[in-house]
Amino acid sequence: MTRALLAALLVLLLGDAARAERLIVSVSNHRVTVTPNYSGEELVLFGSVEKDATTPADRTAYDLVVTVMGPRADMVTRRKERTFGIWINTDYRQFLQVPSYLALFGNRPFESVTSPEIARRQQIGLNNVLLTQRVSGDFADVVPDDAFRSAFIRLRTQRGLYREDASAVTFLTPTLFRTGIPLPAEVPIGTYEVEIKLFSNGAFLGKTETAFEIVKVGFEQFVATGARQHGFIYGLAVAVMALMTGWMASIVFRKD
Repeated sequence: MTRALLAALLVLLLGDAARAERLIVSVSNHRVTVTPNYSGEELVLFGSVEKDATTPADRTAYDLVVTVMGPRADMVTRRKERTFGIWINTDYRQFLQVPSYLALFGNRPFESVTSPEIARRQQIGLNNVLLTQRVSGDFADVVPDDAFRSAFIRLRTQRGLYREDASAVTFLTPTLFRTGIPLPAEVPIGTYEVEIKLFSNGAFLGKTETAFEIVKVGFEQFVATGARQHGFIYGLAVAVMALMTGWMASIVFRKD
């Protein structure tokens, strides 16, 4: 038992020693507020690659892949078909706990950063991101060209909620970098996880993480909080308002 513990400790120490670089990162704003007139904005992620004494002298070029993931939720993609002149839903696929917002940024094409095996393991690129589906009572991810998966990504991309840009990360110096994180007008509320992965000559060197939060303020926050914490009262208030609106409309547009 003692030998096993010493061996495990040695592996950990050697692993830390082999990590000759570390990433220092931050975002321009860790708390984004959404008001009634919010139309979207862009955060800036900036950072540097810090070397130490064990960094190989010939290691001068780096690659970065930044992954931004919003709050997770269950979502459904439906297939419509024209039947007797009417478009109806004929099939659907449920995606389980997938990111409501997903963005991947790099400093050059993802296929040039590392090998396909490492790219799949590190989920580099939209085609390699794990999007778990419920398939015939089972849970799995499927091939990138699956019709439902492709439609799901396409629809989220059209809304600006899924994106990838292989030229979004800019190295200002050999070790100093920056990238923008665009947030659309309908950006989901919640905590966003940012993962930065470092590569050199195709090898994965390590990663670091940071986060930011998007919150509603003002009347929208009051309504959202009321709906979440007092669902029955919120539903009753909405029903009463609908009835009053209909009653007032009947008076205004009454024909004598």
